[in-house]
Amino acid sequence: MIAPLKIRGRTFSWKENTYFMGILNVTPDSFSDGGKFLSLESAVLQAKKLLEDGADIIDVGGESTRPFSDRVPLEEELKRVIPVIKAIRENFPGAIISVDTYKAKVAEEAIKAGADIVNDISALRFDPSMLDVVKEAKVPVVIMHMKGEPKTMQLNPEYEDVVKEVHDFLRERIEFLVEKGIEFDKIIVDPGIGFGKKFEHNIKLIKNIDFFLKLNRPILLGHSRKTFIGELIQREPHQRDGGTVGVSLFAALKGVHILRVHEVRLNKDAIKVFKYLYSQGES
Repeated sequence: MIAPLKIRGRTFSWKENTYFMGILNVTPDSFSDGGKFLSLESAVLQAKKLLEDGADIIDVGGESTRPFSDRVPLEEELKRVIPVIKAIRENFPGAIISVDTYKAKVAEEAIKAGADIVNDISALRFDPSMLDVVKEAKVPVVIMHMKGEPKTMQLNPEYEDVVKEVHDFLRERIEFLVEKGIEFDKIIVDPGIGFGKKFEHNIKLIKNIDFFLKLNRPILLGHSRKTFIGELIQREPHQRDGGTVGVSLFAALKGVHILRVHEVRLNKDAIKVFKYLYSQGES
C-alpha cells in the first residue's frame, strides 16, 4: 500500500486513482508545442485550460529535453519559468504546480514562486545542489531514468534487460535519496519513456510498467505524443493524441498513478469511461 501524499491541502490517494499532469512548455523548441506558450499571457491561458480540463498538476518547463537538444543557460530558464509560476499561483491559488528542471537554482526559485513539486529528469544527478533544495523545501520529487543526457541519449542506447535495468536504477536512487534525508513518501518514479531508449525499449517498458509497482512508489508515465507513438501510427507530434490515449488506457489498466499529457480532457474522459465499463463486468 502506497501512503497518500498531501500537497497544498489536497490528498493524492494512489489506490485505484489515476491523476493527470498537464504539460506547460514555456520553450521555443519543445518537440510538439514549442513556442506556443512563450508569452506570459498565453502560458496563463494554457494553465487555465489545463485546470478546466481536469489537470491535477501543472508541469511547467523552461528547457526542452527532446533528443539532441542543447542545454539552456540558467538565467534564460529562470526568465522563462519563474514569472509563469508566479502568475499561475496568483491566478489559481489552489493549483498544484510542478517545475520540470534539473537545475537546483531554478527549482529553488520556482518553489519560492509557488511550485509544489520538483520534476527532475536526471533523478537529482546533474546538479549536486538539487538534493539540498528538495530536502530543505520538503517538496515531493519526481525522479526519472535517463541513459546519458538529452544531447546524446538517443545515440544507439543499449540494454540487456531494459525493464530490470530501469527498475534497478530507480530503486538505487530511491535508496540513495532516502539515505540523504529525502522522505520516502515524497518520491515519485518515472521510467523515462523516450529518454535514452529505442522503440523496442519504450514498448517493453510500457508493456511491463506494472513491474515498477514493486518499488512501492507512485509511477508517473510521460508518453504523450512521443516518437514511439509516431512510429506506430505514422503521425506528426501534434497528430499523436489518439495514440497517446491508447497508451494512457493501457497504463491506467496496469496501475500507473500519474499520466503526464498535453491534452488532459481527452485522456481523462477516455479513462473515466473505460474504467466505468471495465469495472461493471458483464451485465
